[in-house]
Amino acid sequence: MPPHRFTTRVYYEDTDLAGIVYYANYLKFIERARTEWVASLGVDQMALKAREGIVFAVRRVEADFLRPARFGDDLVVETVLHSLGGARIVLDQIVLRGGERLFAAIVTLVCLAEDGHAARLPADLRARLSGPLH
Repeated sequence: MPPHRFTTRVYYEDTDLAGIVYYANYLKFIERARTEWVASLGVDQMALKAREGIVFAVRRVEADFLRPARFGDDLVVETVLHSLGGARIVLDQIVLRGGERLFAAIVTLVCLAEDGHAARLPADLRARLSGPLH
């Protein structure tokens, strides 16, 4: 399945004094892309929390800052499901400007219950998330 693509623009507020995207803002870009990826699969995270009492939380991010993005750049964040465990989702995410790779991350999410402990992904949610793998 092709990667999910999310487009965004670099605004002045995203940059440092040199007009380069502040490193922590790449995490915001990929967070927004993950939210849109989940929504594109028909998953309403607020309804999931209300109905099942579960949420997604970032457990780990392994990030490579490859090239700087700058004020005014149009960016694309690509998200691909890497693997799916009982309570864990691993995604590959990259940020592109044109075809140039600027940032790459492997993001591990965990499914958490209301008490903050890991919770198994419900079967219907697993089916929606794993659909692109088959």
